[in-house]
Amino acid sequence: MAAGSLDLPVVDLASPDLQSVAEAVRKACVDSGFFYVTNHGIQDELLAAVFAESKKFFELPLEEKMLLQRNSGHRGYTAPYDEKLDASSKFQGDLKESFYIGTVWDVDMQNDPNQWPPEERFPSWKDTMKLFLATALAASKRIISLIALSLDLDAEFFSNIGALDCPSAVLRLLHYPGEVNESDNGNYGASAHSDYGMITLLATDGTPGLQICREKDKEDWKDVHHIEGALIVNIGDLLERWTNCIFRSTLHRVVSVGKERYSAACFLDPSPDLVVQCLESCCCEAYPPRFPPVTAGDYLKERLSATYK
Repeated sequence: MAAGSLDLPVVDLASPDLQSVAEAVRKACVDSGFFYVTNHGIQDELLAAVFAESKKFFELPLEEKMLLQRNSGHRGYTAPYDEKLDASSKFQGDLKESFYIGTVWDVDMQNDPNQWPPEERFPSWKDTMKLFLATALAASKRIISLIALSLDLDAEFFSNIGALDCPSAVLRLLHYPGEVNESDNGNYGASAHSDYGMITLLATDGTPGLQICREKDKEDWKDVHHIEGALIVNIGDLLERWTNCIFRSTLHRVVSVGKERYSAACFLDPSPDLVVQCLESCCCEAYPPRFPPVTAGDYLKERLSATYK
């Protein structure tokens, strides 16, 4: 059965009316956990360069890509079928392939777990991806300020508690195949999952396939359509925990549409030593905290370990 489409709110990050923008963000986070942002500061030319460089890498033979296989720091290349986001899936793994790149807060770069394609063949690759990740991180911080306002907190709340002192900002380049083998009929580019951290920013090449399901116990999937110039934002599990499930970390997946699909997802997670516990404004005697406190780093390690068993 074909999925219906969903009209998600569009949030203008350049709007001077912060109160109205914060209200729109809150409604989106409560209703669906997804929304679009415009005027995010990422130029069209940079996005085009990211997708061009991404496509160039993913077109390499598999044996060359595997030279940069994902390491213990979760940086580098992940091949098709290596990741299974929905543990209940009958398939070996998801159809997509991906490449992880992360920020490094060690100023002398002695502890950089990132891996990079050879510079002689990809002279612009590293600088392009680092610029995109830095720009996406800046946009993410603006969105986090709006989320704080939407929770009736100070705009700098998450900064003030240390969530953004050394945040984990990870860029994940993704490639979904156009042709699917008969044995993979019914498999997904990315099977049903929710994201693990605070928020995710997603840029796509315009190819459809992304779907969300508001109710985790129902199979009511809706298409998320592409808006030129906008990024898609969604809430992650840690922010859902922080808000005591007032904000939704929504199930989503990518279905095969018979056409190659490229996207770039930027995940913003809190500083690893930060303790995530229910916000005082999100609980009361009648609605007590639903989750115990947990450090962000421990939570994310546990979730990643489950994904890559």
